[in-house]
Amino acid sequence: MTVSQGVAATLPDGRSVTRWTIASPSGVRAEVLSLGARLQALYVPDREGRRANVVLGCERAGDLLGEGAYFGATIGRYANRIAHGVLPLDGTTHRLTTQPTGHTLHGGRDGFATRLWDGVPVRDGRRAGVRLRLHSPDGDQGFPGALTVETTYLLDPAGRLCIGYRATTDAPTVVNLTNHAYFNLAGEGNGTVLDHLLRVEARGYLPVDAELIPIGPAARVLGTPFDLREERRIGDRVVDGDQQIRRAGAGFDHNWVLDGNGLRPAAVLSHPASGRRVECLTTEPGLQVYTGNHFDGTLRGPSGRPYGTYAGVALETQHFPDSPNHPEYPSTVLRPGEEFRSMTVYRFSAR
Repeated sequence: MTVSQGVAATLPDGRSVTRWTIASPSGVRAEVLSLGARLQALYVPDREGRRANVVLGCERAGDLLGEGAYFGATIGRYANRIAHGVLPLDGTTHRLTTQPTGHTLHGGRDGFATRLWDGVPVRDGRRAGVRLRLHSPDGDQGFPGALTVETTYLLDPAGRLCIGYRATTDAPTVVNLTNHAYFNLAGEGNGTVLDHLLRVEARGYLPVDAELIPIGPAARVLGTPFDLREERRIGDRVVDGDQQIRRAGAGFDHNWVLDGNGLRPAAVLSHPASGRRVECLTTEPGLQVYTGNHFDGTLRGPSGRPYGTYAGVALETQHFPDSPNHPEYPSTVLRPGEEFRSMTVYRFSAR
């Protein structure tokens, strides 16, 4: 296991972006950037041993502050949506920054994805990686409480990538952290994920309104395009005329309510042509699946090829969207003296 460090890019204001490269004897190699505590690249072998970068990235560093800000980033202070930027907490209503939709998405206009994090190489037994730290002051994007966050990427000799999160606060607040990597197991820029197979360990999902805000309790996946309890071809599901599929822009942009508790299997994504397969395990209660429905070719990846519709699929392990406005959802409240902890593991193989 090796960890190396260097300068990846220079931002317009002159600050340097650091890259950590973590290599495993299995052939898996991860590249992590200090900008957004971001998984910038992930090289995985296919059944013939040929490696390819299987996560989407940006050709130009400047795009990571704009249209590509979420690619591979640690998303916070609150992943996903909070309706109308309204956060009720302990009898007080906090007004959060919102995007043009009028809702708060992924922590607001200047969320954690656009920040430079401090990082140090770390080792944990046979695993090696990088731990990144960020301080978010009280009132950041409208959120109460000063929050200290750590994201740790650890790769083991078998090629398992573990992403761990920790957070503490000095006043009551809400926390919902995730990683926003888009996977394409054929290799980034190499077509769409419509030919990928996806399984999700969930009997329920959250239907959304026309603005992709959850409309209430979980619905059963049985008899819907959201029933992925057995592997299904993504392309067969996103062409379905179901109203929920249409609302998301002819694809998935929904939260599945995962079965079970603790660290357990959440999803399996596989690419039959290359044999690459990734199993996702998590301690989180939900999984947001987004199939890149709105990619329009504007952004280009490291391959130089444009990202069109369905260029990648995000498997975002997290708490539920808009939980602060849905008391029936698992709570995202964090209080002084408590510690937020979460873990997600990506296990790679080839068949």
